[in-house]
Amino acid sequence: MKRNIGRIDKADFPLLKLFNIDVKIDTGAYTSTIHCKNVVVEENYLKCIFLDEEHPAYHRKQFKFDTYDVRVVKSSNGETQARYRILTEIELFGKRYPIFLTLSDREEMKYPVLLGRKFLTKRFNVDINKTNLSYKLKQKNEH
Repeated sequence: MKRNIGRIDKADFPLLKLFNIDVKIDTGAYTSTIHCKNVVVEENYLKCIFLDEEHPAYHRKQFKFDTYDVRVVKSSNGETQARYRILTEIELFGKRYPIFLTLSDREEMKYPVLLGRKFLTKRFNVDINKTNLSYKLKQKNEH
């Protein structure tokens, strides 16, 4: 059975050691994206810097990936661009799911992570009137 998820939430990315990260549920987007800057490949490693001023502990955190690929993605303004993509895990409602994230400079965006249709389909129903359903459950379970 599909679980309800609201239009925004907070998720954990345990393999990246990122916790309570703001995510926007975006049924208009096909792929899921994480906000990074200075995305470069050096010595076969993909390197980038995570940006999220709302989380000072993680803002400007550097990442290095040895496994990645490149995908052509159509952005919200209709432009197609090649983006690096990583496979990691996301935790929502106390359950871990594999997720592909493209790396994108989303400096102008309010949310550092967008969850697109490819991840949401077959897992979640989106209730646009709700927010932080997973995060509220997590807080309840921690107390």
